[in-house]
Amino acid sequence: MELKTVRIEKPEGMNMILGQAHFIKTVEDLHEALVSAVPGIKFGLAFCESSGPCLVRYSGTDQKLVKLAQKNALRLGAGHSFIILVENAFPINLLLSIKAVPEVCRIFCATANSVEVVLAQTEQGRGILGVIDGFHPKGVETQEQIQERKEFLRKIGYKF
Repeated sequence: MELKTVRIEKPEGMNMILGQAHFIKTVEDLHEALVSAVPGIKFGLAFCESSGPCLVRYSGTDQKLVKLAQKNALRLGAGHSFIILVENAFPINLLLSIKAVPEVCRIFCATANSVEVVLAQTEQGRGILGVIDGFHPKGVETQEQIQERKEFLRKIGYKF
């Protein structure tokens, strides 16, 4: 077995969701879940099929994001993994809908941070062991930073 890391290629600050599912209809079901959760959402979705023709299946509402999702899926090459790249929506508004898709087994991360995916490669193929989501902490927040966090959440409408 060989361990590898693959950095997800995406513009800084773009949200992404990386997960694992188990069936070819995942692409259509995830597409429906995303457009139902956030009307007008811009996204690209790619899914690594791990049996039969072993293709990268894809869908989306924005061709630029679809192409970027396809590129990342090919680079990952991990069976039954999916990647969703999102504009004008946030994972917090999508995760419940994605998790409700019957084929979805797990979500590895949902983030706008830079992401490295830790993979195991064997003779059979690749699997995702985990992710490195962003950077390590630089300290503990101060009282002033707590206040800033609370104000920010209220400013964007997530708390009242």
